[in-house]
Amino acid sequence: MSQHQLIRFTLQLSYDQFLKVYQGAAKNISVLADDGRRIIFPARNIQSFLTKDGIKGYFEMELTIENKFIGIKRLDASFHSK
Repeated sequence: MSQHQLIRFTLQLSYDQFLKVYQGAAKNISVLADDGRRIIFPARNIQSFLTKDGIKGYFEMELTIENKFIGIKRLDASFHSK
């Protein structure tokens, strides 16, 4: 059985910033993970968290060892402090 990677990060995007995805100007989200890695992923992977205020919170993304997307969940709606 293979193990999965869990990557945690804080994200703060305004509604207008995320709107660029719908306008075709942006397709990916780039964030700095807690472990220092820069991760880039399709914006559609986090679209379900979009509200009128944008997307804000502390998230955990699950990937296979081969870096294939499994899922994402919000851990805390407030910002995480290290």
